[in-house]
Amino acid sequence: MKLATLKDGSPDGRLHVVSRDLTHTVAATAITPTMQTAIEQWDLVAGALMDLYDALNAGNARGAAALDTRRLAAPLPRAWQWLDASAFHAHGDLLEKVFGLDPPPEKRTVPLMYQGAGDDLLGACDDVPLPSEEDGMDFEAELVAILDRVPMGTTVAQADRHIRLLTMANDTSLRALAAKDLRTGFGFLQSKGATTFGPVAVTPDELGDAWRDGRVHLPLHIHWNDAAFGHPDCGAMGFSFGELISHAARTRNLAAGTLIGTGTISNENFREVGSACIAERRAIELVDEGAPRTPYLKFGDRVRIEMFDTDGRSIFGAIDQAYVRADIR
Repeated sequence: MKLATLKDGSPDGRLHVVSRDLTHTVAATAITPTMQTAIEQWDLVAGALMDLYDALNAGNARGAAALDTRRLAAPLPRAWQWLDASAFHAHGDLLEKVFGLDPPPEKRTVPLMYQGAGDDLLGACDDVPLPSEEDGMDFEAELVAILDRVPMGTTVAQADRHIRLLTMANDTSLRALAAKDLRTGFGFLQSKGATTFGPVAVTPDELGDAWRDGRVHLPLHIHWNDAAFGHPDCGAMGFSFGELISHAARTRNLAAGTLIGTGTISNENFREVGSACIAERRAIELVDEGAPRTPYLKFGDRVRIEMFDTDGRSIFGAIDQAYVRADIR
């Protein structure tokens, strides 16, 4: 099943069902009004949503219309909790090497995770407004799980059952501000812009055999100003989604609608498959050439992120957005 949130001027938008081929959509508000209420009441509404999904795919859904992803908000335009991890060891290993960082002693057994801002989440085609190019604007392509309520103490074996939907994200980072944030010991704040989410969220079964062992075994394709930048395989997660969920729920409950991200997609063979963020490419250049040469983003630059199934069909639709100067008054 594929779901999306249509912008309607309200903070949470209106829940819509989207056809498997991403061509049509129909309002699901007669079943439940928003994505948040759907996640909170999943066992009660999932059957009716699936019936509507089947009808839409068969061309029998009353009120169906062509899908325009520019009208979509983030699946959850605001979320109770946005937690982002660093689940790909290749990314962490490279940055530790480049910057001479001491690796965390439990780096292969305990995930790194920070609490992001869930109050202002961007739709896939929204511009990304930021105050200054001097802040080192960077994209970060990743995958995200949308969870129902997760009880404290949930084990890895129990965790996958709490994943209701999956989508993509562009977790914008401001590299020039990151070191200052980290020195405080309180985590990222000013160095993170608003996060963008894919236009459509899908139930794990939509991925078929690509969804296994708590991972999505497909590449994520990233383009910067229409030029291919990378296509790393998401299946190379060092920590599965189940491990990330269990880690987050060790000492507290997670509310329905919690978002958990993988962090930047990265592979050991990054020189062949490319990267999912500029910082990683610059780190490779520093190792190979002695200095980074790829600049960070400029205002007007566009980033496109998309995942395709084995038949070449888009799964979530595309994140396709421009970075612009914020209108700060």
